[in-house]
Amino acid sequence: MPLKVLGISTSPREGGNTDILLREALAGAAAAGAQAEYLSLRALSIAPCSECYACARTGVCRIQDEYHAVLSKILEADRLVFATPVFFMGPCAQAKLLIDRCQCLWARKYLLKQPIAPGGPPDRRALVIAVGGSRSKKMFDCVRMTMKYWFDALDCAYFANLFVNQVDQRGEVRTHPQAMKEAFRLGQALAGDTPLPQQPETVELFGLPGGTTGLR
Repeated sequence: MPLKVLGISTSPREGGNTDILLREALAGAAAAGAQAEYLSLRALSIAPCSECYACARTGVCRIQDEYHAVLSKILEADRLVFATPVFFMGPCAQAKLLIDRCQCLWARKYLLKQPIAPGGPPDRRALVIAVGGSRSKKMFDCVRMTMKYWFDALDCAYFANLFVNQVDQRGEVRTHPQAMKEAFRLGQALAGDTPLPQQPETVELFGLPGGTTGLR
């Protein structure tokens, strides 16, 4: 069966830059033979974590909303592409709502010592796409750290990052051919079975369209 690749757009702006790069990454995954699915959080109702600690006893979030359907898709996927715009040097609010509700997975894993997804895919990997308008080269530091610990709670290997800054206007990233090319390439690589790198591959692109590129 083909790998299932789930792409989650957390951008509140339809057709925004993270949306565009996410769809390009999913196109790359599909080109590699994967079954690619796009999911947007824009129209979904996901409440914030209430810090009630019910999940410390059950490993399950007690708040009943659309989070549970999203979580099921995440845990069933072989690969995850998570795309967020950067607001105030961190993931956007929609992204953080989903991430914080996964406190129940942290409780399941570290307090209750239970498997995250019994019978789920054994080799799960994730790619992060983040876009922001700031000129700061530190703007992705918080995104990187948040993703590291979220993926740990998901039992998902951190495969790669695509970070693009100084891109702000809706659809502007289409004029950045290198960003589009890297999104497709990383999506294609994510859907492969190459050995995991010791550290996530990170592509950082600064400015339009001839900014410098850092590969780490």
